This record gives sequence, C-alpha cells and structure tokens, in this order.
Amino acid sequence: MVTLDFKGSTPIYEQIVEQMKFHVMRGHLQSGDSIPSVRRLALELKITPGTVAKAYQELERQGIIETIRGKGTFIAGKLELKVDEAKLSEIKRRIRTDLMELKMMGYDRKMILELIKGMYEEMSV
Repeated sequence: MVTLDFKGSTPIYEQIVEQMKFHVMRGHLQSGDSIPSVRRLALELKITPGTVAKAYQELERQGIIETIRGKGTFIAGKLELKVDEAKLSEIKRRIRTDLMELKMMGYDRKMILELIKGMYEEMSV
C-alpha cells in the first residue's frame, strides 16, 4: 500500500500522508476501511513507529482518518476535508514557482493546461 523513497528529499511521514490520501482519492481506501496500526505499518515499512504516528496525526488532523480507541484506525466515515489556509497559500506558492519554470522552458498556456489536465486525469478515479 505504501512505498517509501528513502533517498528522496520528501520526509518519510509526508510520503505516507501523500500515499494514503492518493489511495483514498483513487477509491482504493474508502470510508470505514481499516488501515494498519502504527506499529504494524512501521514493521512493514521498516521505520520507527514515531514516523508512522506523525503521519497518522497529520492524516487525522486533515480529517482523512479517525482512530477509535480499542478498535483501530479507519478511513474517516465522513470525509470532510478541511481547508487549511496556510497549506493553500503554500500550494499556490509552489504552483506559481512551477508555472514560472514551465514558462521558462517554453511552455505556453495551452501546453501547461494540457499537462495539468493529463496529470489530473491520471489521479482521477
């Protein structure tokens, strides 16, 4: 379910968050589905439980998962993704930087929109 890149610059816990969100978005994980415990996922990925716990805390903060004491951790029953204004501002900043890079590479508006459209379609169910 989760594959890690130990040589990349993205922190391990962020990779877990991103991949879990991707599986939810693609419908591989749905509301009510059980996900591995912190300890079990840490053993499977050969990482520390603290790293998985940090990822799960972030997923819970974002409303993606919920932990029910004594029962386990599940994909949230009602996925109500919260708008995080600070995160949205950061995403806009990164997009702006990436758009500038694409323009510098010679991409025009149509090419950029086609690139984004193709990437969006890859991520859609």
